[in-house]
Amino acid sequence: MAYLVLENGAVFEGQRIGATGNAVGELVFTTGMVGYLETLTDPAFAGQIVIQTFPLIGNYGVAPQDAEGRPALYGYIVRELCDEPSNFRSEGTLDAFLKHHGIVGLCGVDTRELTRILREHGTMNAVICDNIPEDPAPLKQYCVYGAVAQVSTTKAVIHPTTERRFAVTLIDCGVRSSVIDALCKRGCEVTVVPHDTSAEVILAAKPDGVVLSGGPGDPAENTALIATVKALFGNVPLFGMGLGQQLVALARGGKTSKLKHGHRGANQPVRCDGDRRTYITSQNHGYAVESDTLPTTAVITHYNANDGTCEGIAYTDAPCFTVQFDPDPRDYDRFVALMGGEPNA
Repeated sequence: MAYLVLENGAVFEGQRIGATGNAVGELVFTTGMVGYLETLTDPAFAGQIVIQTFPLIGNYGVAPQDAEGRPALYGYIVRELCDEPSNFRSEGTLDAFLKHHGIVGLCGVDTRELTRILREHGTMNAVICDNIPEDPAPLKQYCVYGAVAQVSTTKAVIHPTTERRFAVTLIDCGVRSSVIDALCKRGCEVTVVPHDTSAEVILAAKPDGVVLSGGPGDPAENTALIATVKALFGNVPLFGMGLGQQLVALARGGKTSKLKHGHRGANQPVRCDGDRRTYITSQNHGYAVESDTLPTTAVITHYNANDGTCEGIAYTDAPCFTVQFDPDPRDYDRFVALMGGEPNA
């Protein structure tokens, strides 16, 4: 038996899964019905305790080839954990995966009630522990800080492609492996570089384009990276996604702010002004660009259909566009076109 204690004093009882010990983090929820392994290995969850709103988790086991990166979340909360998965691709149980990666978790928790609390009161901090603390007030002092540095690569890594058409530099703020795969499939040789790589080093390599990946934390704290983006803007085609969108906006003089409970899951509706359609997108972020702070050269192309927040920006004064959601094939093709190539080649 163990407990999840929220900073407001609310206590939820559950059974331990995964690793032993306590875990303090920012409590957030994600609404995907499937894709729990992708959630567990998404670097953008660094510093957070993640609630799965779907009630049954682990029923198709663990397939390592579905992993997006190294687990970076601090804790994991589910309603019911499946102990006997059924899937020919499975190589183990979810509980064994959590133990192997040192992730502290709870099951048997009323995740529906937890989610309602966060939707009403907003994201808050929490701790997974064996003993209820007498005073939960210190939890309020916790914050996710320096998360990009925690998840970024420490050295440049080249990902070759079978037919090299473009040389792309990807600034790793917490990149998912599927992003690299999508670029390589389009003939891009991708060089993944650390988040603190200077603009001079990047431009000296003469890439055909630069990608700013998604990632965790408050975008505004990355002052050095914002300065790098500012120096790159206008000198090379830029494509930003997730945190990358926010960094470009900050580099152009815009502002970002924290959302009440963020957008996390595979079912976020996004309206596109260009074709008047609504797309169902996958997202994982807790901050958004403030639309009214952007320069006149920034054209908002996508809006969140639920709350109207900015989901996509095109810049008219440089070859640059960004999206707040996980890119789909059209977005990657658009980047290829921005570099002077033919989409779907």
